[in-house]
Amino acid sequence: MLAAQMRYTFCMKTATIPSVRVEPELRAEVESMLGEGETVSEFVEASVRATVLRRRHQAEFIARGLRSLEEARRTGDYVNADTVVEGLQRKLELARARSAAPQR
Repeated sequence: MLAAQMRYTFCMKTATIPSVRVEPELRAEVESMLGEGETVSEFVEASVRATVLRRRHQAEFIARGLRSLEEARRTGDYVNADTVVEGLQRKLELARARSAAPQR
């Protein structure tokens, strides 16, 4: 495994993320959040990766929703939003009533 990792690392070209100027208070807060042995650069890289992943998931979620909408329009197979909200409202009211009922 080490050989494969070294080959990957050796062949991989790296790039940099531009520096970002921040207020000293934010820098201090970031530094206070670092894990043991973690650098600010590692923290920034992890944050960028997490944001990229979250945005990718958001884009995929939206794409799935748009495909589902198109399928519903094509087939006419869907449930009216008012019907869904009414059903959820009934469930909420039932849960509240159970919660308010005296415990035995």
